[in-house]
Amino acid sequence: MKNDFFKDSKIKYPAYEPWISNDDKKILNKTLGQSMLTLGPQLEKFESDFCKYTKSKYAIAVTNCTAALHLSLKAIGIKENDEVIIPDLTFVADANAILACNAKPVIVDINKDNFFLSPSEIKKNITKKTKAILPVHIYGQVCNIDEILDVAKDNNLKVIEDCAHAVGTFHKSKHAGTMGSTGCFSFYPTKNITTAEGGMVITNSKSIAEKVRQLRSHGMTRSLKSRYSSGYPWVFDILEPGYNYRLDEIRASLGISQLRRIKKINELRKKASTYYNKNLQDIPGIILPNIVNDRSHSYHLYTIRVTKDFKLSRNQLYKKFKNHGITTTVYWMPIHKYTAYRKFAKKSNVINTTKAYEEILGLPLFPNISKKHQDAVIKVIKSVKN
Repeated sequence: MKNDFFKDSKIKYPAYEPWISNDDKKILNKTLGQSMLTLGPQLEKFESDFCKYTKSKYAIAVTNCTAALHLSLKAIGIKENDEVIIPDLTFVADANAILACNAKPVIVDINKDNFFLSPSEIKKNITKKTKAILPVHIYGQVCNIDEILDVAKDNNLKVIEDCAHAVGTFHKSKHAGTMGSTGCFSFYPTKNITTAEGGMVITNSKSIAEKVRQLRSHGMTRSLKSRYSSGYPWVFDILEPGYNYRLDEIRASLGISQLRRIKKINELRKKASTYYNKNLQDIPGIILPNIVNDRSHSYHLYTIRVTKDFKLSRNQLYKKFKNHGITTTVYWMPIHKYTAYRKFAKKSNVINTTKAYEEILGLPLFPNISKKHQDAVIKVIKSVKN
């Protein structure tokens, strides 16, 4: 086990450990010898490789998934007072990106039997101001995207897919993120591939790709490469003020190396998840992750539900794990519970999310997790006698 970040000697089994291979280190060292450390060949290759892997026409690498979401919303024309529908059970980045456009996040409930954004709740919350839907492929599994696309089509709405958990997730041979206007990915350290911090926008629309690419670099109409290849490098236009959301060469090179072994990474995650399934099935009060058969899974997170039939509550089980040196966590607190977002949801309308939040707990999961690590987790759960 790597040294715990928090230097807590009581933590024997962390929730996650990054897998940085020798090949990762080699490409990082090689990139550090380049004369160009931003908007260079490593970025171009990472974007090209990601296009090939996801079978999308365009890929634009950015600083993080929040930036990817923000630029996607801007690129499809989201503006002040527009409304964008999001699930209550998601990370705050979705709401933040919408608010960064001076638009309104409309928070709706999830399905009762899974964590997907509810199509029926979407329909109830569509108004004249609604412009887009932002579903989440939560925990690594494709959501009910077909139903959501149908609702979007019937109401002339755009769809932006939050694919932060979904590198390597497919639906009917299509990679997550290729079915809506854009797909937004995260390469945070806990994700299936990491660039330490980083994100990606994929799209099949040339106009959206051009808009995202410009806004990524302050809104400049000419790329760094083209500016120094012809004409005067300081001559360019700004059609719309943009941002500094560029992914540097160092992180892009790490992304190249990590993406090369995504198949192996996801196979190891699946193997570890299968081991949990085998050893935690048929325990009263513990509901294992709901895998929808026709949807592939990248096994980003392994989230159980601790129901009233279990002797301990979710919080009590969390504390028991902690007492045994095991780190677990909850993904996530519902959006409506944060002070900044309460006004965007009615508590009476997010019943399923509220119930799920009281029960969900994420167990340790990462590619190189050991059987010893998993057995320690399993032992704690099985030690609770109902």
